[in-house]
This record gives sequence, C-alpha cells and structure tokens, in this order.
Amino acid sequence: MGVIDLRSDTVTRPTPAMRRAMAAAEVGDDVYGEDPTVRRLEERVAALLGKEAALFTPSGTMANQLAIRAQSEPGDAVIAEAQAHVLLYERAAPTAIAGVMPLAIPGERGLFGPEAVAARIPSPPATMPPGLFPPVRLLCLENTHNAGGGTVWPPERFAAVCREARRHGLSIHLDGARLWHAAVALGVPERTWADLCDTVAVCFSKGLGAPVGAAVAGSCAFIDRARRFRGMMGGAMRQAGVLAAACLYALDHHRERLAVDHAHARRLAEGLAELPGITIRPETVETNILWFEVRPLTAGRFAELCEQRGVRVLAAGPHRVRCVTHLDVGREDIERALAVFAEILGRG
Repeated sequence: MGVIDLRSDTVTRPTPAMRRAMAAAEVGDDVYGEDPTVRRLEERVAALLGKEAALFTPSGTMANQLAIRAQSEPGDAVIAEAQAHVLLYERAAPTAIAGVMPLAIPGERGLFGPEAVAARIPSPPATMPPGLFPPVRLLCLENTHNAGGGTVWPPERFAAVCREARRHGLSIHLDGARLWHAAVALGVPERTWADLCDTVAVCFSKGLGAPVGAAVAGSCAFIDRARRFRGMMGGAMRQAGVLAAACLYALDHHRERLAVDHAHARRLAEGLAELPGITIRPETVETNILWFEVRPLTAGRFAELCEQRGVRVLAAGPHRVRCVTHLDVGREDIERALAVFAEILGRG
C-alpha cells in the first residue's frame, strides 16, 4: 500500500489528464506578454473574481506579497489576523520586502469583527506629535483561514469588517489561497468575498491539484504596478504556459470536487473524536483542513509513529497536529489512516 500523505493539499501530483494539457500547451515569452495560455488563465481568474485584470505568479506567497508591496510604502502599517498566513508562514516577507509594520488582530479560529479593526488603528491624543505612528494602509483577510482550521468567513461578517476598514480609509487584500474551498462550502461564487476587496490572491496548487501557480487580481493600475514588483522578486517567467495550462485544467475539472475533500475531512474529524488522547471539535471542520491535539504523546512522536505505518501528518506544535484532505486521498485512505491512529493510541 502507498503512503497516505495528509500533511497538506500541496502534496498532490498532476493527474495524467493534467499532464497531457501541460504537454499540449501553446506557449510564448510571458515577459513580453506573448504566452497565450498565461493570458487565458489571467483573463479567466479576473472574470471569476470580478476584477479588471490578474497576474500569474509562481506561488501564493508571491501573490500575497505583491499585493502588500503594491498597496503600501516602506514605513506603512498593515493589519492582519494574528495567525494569518501572511504573518506566520511567509518568512517575514511583509517586513523584508515591503518594509511594512504588521499589526496583528487576535481572532477566533482566524475570524474577528469590525470592532477589532477599529481597535487596532492607532489613535494618538491630540497632544502627541503628528506622524508619530505609521499610517495604516491595508487590511489583509484570509479565506479560508489555514491556521484557524480551514475556517470560512461568513459573508455578512466579512462585509461588516470590510465596511469598517473602508471607514478608516484602508485598502483590502484577500488571501484567498483556498477561496475555492470557501465557495464550494457555502455554495456561493468566489466574488461573494472578492467584490469587497481591492485585491485577491488565489492558489492553484492547494486543493486544485496543479503542480505550481497562483494569481493576484485587482485593477489594471494595480496589476501594472504588481508586474513591476513581480519582476523585481524574480517571478517573471518565460514559457510559463506549460504551468498555466495545469492551472486552467484544475479550474475546469477540480473545483466542484472539493466538496469530496470536505466530506473526507469531516469523516476524519469524527473518527478522531472517538479516539483516546485526541481533542478535536468535529463541528468546526468546515472545509479540508483540521487541527487536533494529541496527548500524552508529543505531536512529533505521533507523526513519527504514523510515518512508520505509512501515514504522514504534520506536527505543528508540542501537541498540535494538522491533517489536510485533497485530490490524492480517497475514502478508503481516510479509514486506513483512522485505523493507524487507533493502533498508535491503543485502540488497535
């Protein structure tokens, strides 16, 4: 039996049909704007998100960082939830690349309310010198929220937060690496959230199964500015249509099936809840990501024992473990993984 890899939905391999689409891709030099497959992908993404234009990037991190850099200047401040991907998992890029100061909002499973936005914006007394605090330019939101457990922003709450941000003159960026999952989970278009934001980043290698690729969308003026910074960061590619073809295939064939991954994640959570030493709330599993606590074993030891039995999980803290369902994991894999977990925890 093969290894069941539940560490992330980034571990998927291109399907044979996706590989054929890549091999048949029409290509050109994208730096000159001459790759027709890249152009088709960018136009498709812009249309899906209701934006004027989009820009293909190698990774979701680059897409997010282009949005931050293009909508701020060094010395500005940017607000994000304390566990946001742009703050925790992008190697301090907002500070290193854009030169901005992150302002973290404490959230609950990655979400917060409009009052948290207002509270995070510095409001110095009139007696203090003007310009003492950095100007806050941008609010970054994340949907679904990775560290929150694949949490989906309720559209009404999302809209209220965006209204508060606008009241303070902020631009809004949406890290929608798994926005496709949010749309499938609620049965609404991606534009439900994207329409409220200036810029949106989406990823094709998380859940959709493409080997590489992301995109950032916004106004034409924003994309022109982001394109310059993409080149500065080394993200300008040549015959990138080979990669864009995989992303187009993923959009056409792998979006609706995300509901299967969500169902597998719920089954995994329900099975885990029955095991000794596991703490998890299955009702909070909304999409394809779940986090749980394991005791008395450490997360590292638990992951090691799972690996020895052909199951890979991600140890993400002393006792915290993450599992993510995806294209390469079937229902029988979920049941086998649960059997392995049960064996390790004494229910085998």
